[in-house]
Amino acid sequence: MSVRAAMRRRNWWIAPHLWPFVAILLGFAAMALLAPWLAPADPTSQNLLGRLRPPGEEVRGFTYLLGSDELGRDLLSRLIFGAQVSLSVAILSVLISGLAGTALGMIAAYFRGWTDTVIMRVVDIFLSVPPILLAIITVAVLGPGLWNVIIVLALTRWPRYARVAYGQTLAVMNMPFVRIARFSGASAGRILAVHVLPNIIGPLMVIVTLEFGLMVLFEAGLSFLGLGVQPPTPSWGAMLSTGRNYVASAWWIAAFPGLCLFLLVLAVNVIGDDLRDRYDRRGTERSKA
Repeated sequence: MSVRAAMRRRNWWIAPHLWPFVAILLGFAAMALLAPWLAPADPTSQNLLGRLRPPGEEVRGFTYLLGSDELGRDLLSRLIFGAQVSLSVAILSVLISGLAGTALGMIAAYFRGWTDTVIMRVVDIFLSVPPILLAIITVAVLGPGLWNVIIVLALTRWPRYARVAYGQTLAVMNMPFVRIARFSGASAGRILAVHVLPNIIGPLMVIVTLEFGLMVLFEAGLSFLGLGVQPPTPSWGAMLSTGRNYVASAWWIAAFPGLCLFLLVLAVNVIGDDLRDRYDRRGTERSKA
């Protein structure tokens, strides 16, 4: 086996210490995909006779494995469908913001001049405003809802991808193979797609993993404030908002959604840190110095 092949195999091999976190992430993904089949009950079905029941209690032949909320809805079912909402918002917002930010950053670095000035000054303006504040203001204008939350999070987070793509593209543009492609008459789109993008995908994937966890937290935060996904659609943030009123009498309403958020964000961040150590060695060495 060649040295290059060995390095490639090492880079893509999952380290043993990451297996638990990968399993957690895959577990939440399976929970979201199989929610209609895994949930023991309708997450919006109310049963006032079974309200605020502790975990494991049975009411009329139905066992609330993780307890019930203030309207008698099964908490386990709401957690499972809440994973569907959180992962959908995170995946779509990361996809939209990642594609838009990467494309704009690469275009700014390739064409330079006034294109560079306009795009990067817009990036600076967006980055100068706290993202959660910008998200709250935008949602307040557009109105709450699932798709509005996705659009808002994508609009507020694309500058981070643009900044990374811009710096990485500037470095790759000085490489001999890019110069040869330009002298050969290759179009800008072909150069960026074939020669530049594959060489900057590593650092961008690090940003994707870290942003994924942030999107989950932002969605939960907006839903907690009543600006995200609206009832009766289950959301971990909305469940936390409801559970804070029953911490003394029904701790499980807030405890289990908080635990799910903690585990999901922890798993994504640990995987992201490992990717950063693999693909951003220069940044890691600077932080250790």
